[in-house]
Amino acid sequence: MNQVLVGTDGSDSGTAAVRWAAEEAVRRALPLRILHAVAPWLYETPVDPRFASIRTWLLSQGGTVVDEAVAAACEREPGVAVEGELVPGPATRMLLERAGRATMLVLGRSGMGAAGLVLGSTTLQVVAHAQVPVVVVRSLEPGERRGVVVGVDTAASGESAIALAFEEAALRSAPLRVVHAWWHPASTAPGDIRPLVYDPQAMAEDELRRIEEALTPWREKCPDVEVIPEAVHGRAGRVLTEAAEGAELLVVGTRGRGGFTGLLLGSVSHALLHRAKCPLAVVPAAR
Repeated sequence: MNQVLVGTDGSDSGTAAVRWAAEEAVRRALPLRILHAVAPWLYETPVDPRFASIRTWLLSQGGTVVDEAVAAACEREPGVAVEGELVPGPATRMLLERAGRATMLVLGRSGMGAAGLVLGSTTLQVVAHAQVPVVVVRSLEPGERRGVVVGVDTAASGESAIALAFEEAALRSAPLRVVHAWWHPASTAPGDIRPLVYDPQAMAEDELRRIEEALTPWREKCPDVEVIPEAVHGRAGRVLTEAAEGAELLVVGTRGRGGFTGLLLGSVSHALLHRAKCPLAVVPAAR
């Protein structure tokens, strides 16, 4: 894994993803590869010669998307080592195939070729199935942003997300807010009965203590990262959306189950793909 991979369709959010990816590539001292997928039949010899000019025009348009993306990356980070590639095939499949050679995959929030959808189908499918962290960029709004936020539940399934969050905070020399949203007392063992009445203040202190214990090894690994643990009462989607206001990056893990996209992602990560205003990194559980 020796590159940052970004997919673009030439849309505003696709261009924002390219710019963010260029910054990340320079930050990590990695090359940047820009991918734009087009229909495979554009590379086939047309049966009807009258289609030749259409095919040529569409390929030219695809090449323009790549060239403009490369220019946007170089404008954002003049020192970035960048290559653009026009590939034949479905965008989702091509991105997932190429992601195996990347440290992370970056996409725009609108997806590619998904007109009329709040969240592009390509983006949703790639995030659900990628084996590497996927960063979804909504836009790069002007104004200063500071810090990295990671959502945790203290479960082992979140280790990969915590690792990336510490890494990103260290690369930015930025503080890391570790946010745990809790809604009601959780069962600690099979057969436990949740109490009907409990002290919210005592529960908050107990949840924070659990977070502090889970973070102990990470503090030792990354002593230079300023860590701010928080236990907040509320639904995770809302809590993390609010916590990420003004942040450079929000990081969450996904441990969804089953064959449906929403289950593969998990409800929290799925909700944040629609709500988060800052770039969102969705990290698959370690396999």
